[in-house]
Amino acid sequence: MAEVDPTKSLNSLLNGIAQKVYYNNGEITEELLKNELFPDLAQQEFNALHEKMRGLLKSIAMADMDQPQLEAFLTAQTKKQGGVSTEQAAALSRFWKGQRGRVRESLLGQSRWEAGLRGLTWRVDLPTSASRGETASSPVALVELELGRTGEDSEFVCLEFDEAKVNQVLKKMADVQESIDSIVHRS
Repeated sequence: MAEVDPTKSLNSLLNGIAQKVYYNNGEITEELLKNELFPDLAQQEFNALHEKMRGLLKSIAMADMDQPQLEAFLTAQTKKQGGVSTEQAAALSRFWKGQRGRVRESLLGQSRWEAGLRGLTWRVDLPTSASRGETASSPVALVELELGRTGEDSEFVCLEFDEAKVNQVLKKMADVQESIDSIVHRS
């Protein structure tokens, strides 16, 4: 049997943890990770390593650390008793550099309870002059909202507004802005 590269195994462990925790891959289990990546490691030692890496990844992800923050955090972890080795810190840094955006998107998707706005298109239909002396109708605003959750198909909602409804919506938006401004200025 070929010698297992500890750096490669640690990188794979971090990817496995991310698959399970952030990307909802139910096929990844702790048992699978241990058997595939660290077959010669005692179960207790693997559990300690797994929990340490999972905890560090969680801290890094929840803080959405940029590179300088990450380097400072990992430097502190290497100096702390019971912290991480320089090899583990390097593996965490490489992993986070490559996966930060994807983990962040996953966390955002998991934190939404309702469908989010994915897109919005709008247009205003203006009437043309009516033939045979009929009166033309007023302009109509058409708004199409694309709603959905990550990993699901979008739903489309089409709204039609006449001039009065557009003015009502604009008034409500101004009220919301005024409320936000009053809260921000109080703080």
